[in-house]
Amino acid sequence: MFIALDDQRLSYSGRIDIRNPKKPEFIFPATSLSFRFRGKQAVLIVENRRLYWDNFLGGMVDGKQKTWKLNQEGETRIVLAESKEDEEHQIVVFKRQDCCHEVVLCSLELWEGSLLLPPTEKPGRRMEVYGDSVSAGEVSEAADYVGKPDPEHQGGYSNSWYSYAWIAARKLGAELHDIAQGGIPLLNHTGWFAPPKYPGMEFMWDKLHYHPDLGEAMEWDFSRYQPQLVVIAVGQNDSNPEDYMAVEPDGEKAEKWKRKYRKFVEDVREKYPEAVIVLATTILEHHGNWDRAIEEVCQRIRSSGDGKVYHFLYSRNGRGTPGHIRAEEAKEMAKELVSFVEGLEALRWQAP
Repeated sequence: MFIALDDQRLSYSGRIDIRNPKKPEFIFPATSLSFRFRGKQAVLIVENRRLYWDNFLGGMVDGKQKTWKLNQEGETRIVLAESKEDEEHQIVVFKRQDCCHEVVLCSLELWEGSLLLPPTEKPGRRMEVYGDSVSAGEVSEAADYVGKPDPEHQGGYSNSWYSYAWIAARKLGAELHDIAQGGIPLLNHTGWFAPPKYPGMEFMWDKLHYHPDLGEAMEWDFSRYQPQLVVIAVGQNDSNPEDYMAVEPDGEKAEKWKRKYRKFVEDVREKYPEAVIVLATTILEHHGNWDRAIEEVCQRIRSSGDGKVYHFLYSRNGRGTPGHIRAEEAKEMAKELVSFVEGLEALRWQAP
C-alpha cells in the first residue's frame, strides 16, 4: 500500500522544498522524515542528485541507527524496516550530508494491511544553526582520528546525527533546522565551498536551494519556521585564501568583515525578532582573532540595544583539533553549548 508523501501522519523537519508536496526534496543536513506504523515492511524510493563523494541517507529505525548508500544516479530503493510479524515500528529517515547532494523522496510503500499511526507531537522548542562542516557533522564518524587531521574519505564518515548541532538540539528537546554547509565562510568569494563561485553564508542563509551547480537559487519562506534559539557558527573558513584577521585584526579587510558579520546578525534578527542569538565558532583550529572580532561585534550589537545576542566560547575554542570534529568531540561541544544556553534567562521556550 502506497502512502502519499504529503499524508498528515508523516512528520517532516528541516528546510524542505515542498513545491511538489508529493515529492519533497531534502537539501540540508539533519533534514528528516519521521513516522510510525504497524506492519511488516516499509520501503522508501528516493532519487539522488549527486555532485560529489558517495552519498548516504541515515535512519533511526526502532532505536537503531541505519545507513543506506544511494545510487549515484537515478532512484534507490531503501527497505526501512522489515519484520516477520506485524509489529509497531518507529522510523526516522534523515540527510546525513550537506549539499554534496540533494534527495527527492519519490514514494513510500507499506506492507499490505499495515497501519500508519498518528505522528508524535513536535516539540515546542525550535532551534536553528547557521554553520559550516562542523555544524553539518562532516567526518564525524572517523572515530580513530580524534584530535587528528582527517583521513581520506568519500563522504561515508559524515553524519549529521553526530554533529554538535543535532546532539545539542536533542539534549534540549528541540527541533533543529541545520543550515550548514562544508567549507562555507561568511563572505562570498572566500572559504572552500563551491569553487570557482565561492558563495558565502551571506548568500546562502536565506535560501532553500543554494548550490550553484544544482540549478537556480530559491529563497526560503521564513514564516514556515520560527526558532526561539539561533546559533551562528561561521567565520573560521573566512581565513581562506588570506588569514587577514590573524595578520591585521584592525585593518581594512578585518573591519569590512566585522561590518558584514554585524549585518548578517541583524538580518537574522529581522527574521526572528524574539529569538536568542548565540554567536560562536567551534573547537576546530583557527586563529583567536576571529573570535575576538566576533566578541567585538557582539558588544556593538548589545550596546545598540539588542540584549538577546550573546557570544559563546567553548573551553577548547579554536584549538581542539586540526581535523573535523568527531562524534565524541561533538558531544563535548554540545554539552558545553547546552549548559550555556540553559543559563540564559532571556531564552523563552514555547510549549508544543
